[in-house]
Amino acid sequence: MNKSIILGGGCFWCLEAVYQLVEGIISVESGYAGGHKENPTYREVCNETTGHAEVVKLTFDDSEINIEKILEIFFVIHDPTTKNRQGNDEGTQYRSVIFFETESEKEFFNLYIEKISQKFQNPIVTEITKFTNYYTAESYHQNYYNDNPNVPYCAYVVKSKVEKYLKHNQ
Repeated sequence: MNKSIILGGGCFWCLEAVYQLVEGIISVESGYAGGHKENPTYREVCNETTGHAEVVKLTFDDSEINIEKILEIFFVIHDPTTKNRQGNDEGTQYRSVIFFETESEKEFFNLYIEKISQKFQNPIVTEITKFTNYYTAESYHQNYYNDNPNVPYCAYVVKSKVEKYLKHNQ
C-alpha cells in the first residue's frame, strides 16, 4: 500500500537526492510545509516570512520499505541536533521536522526519537509537527541534484549527503 510522509532536514535538494536512491520510495517531491502563507515562493520561504520549512514529500510502498527505515535514513543524512541549521544553511526554513497527521503517528515519531537519542552527543531538536499544509516547490527545484550535479552546492553539499547515505547503506 502506498503511504506518504513529509520530512524537513535542511535543504530539500539534499533529502530529495538521497531518497531518490532508496528502494521502495515511489516518488520524492520538494516543497514547503508548516507555514502560514498560501502558495509561498522560494524567495519568501528563504526570507523567513512564511514560517515554512523546506521539505520533501515521500510516497513509498510500505510492502517494500517501512517507516523505521525511512526515519533511519533521515537521521543519518542530516544533523537533528542543530536548531534551524544544517551546515552553512541557517534559518527556520532549514529546521529538522517530521510532520504527523494522527496522534498515533505523533506518538510513534516521539518514541522513535527517544529510542535513537543515545546515538547523538547532543539532544535531538527535530520538531514533531501537526501537518497543516504542503505546497510543491517550483519546478526548477524538482530533481535538482540529478539535473545540476556540477553546481558547486550540489558538488560539495548534496553529494556529501548522498555519499553518507551510500556508505551507511553498505
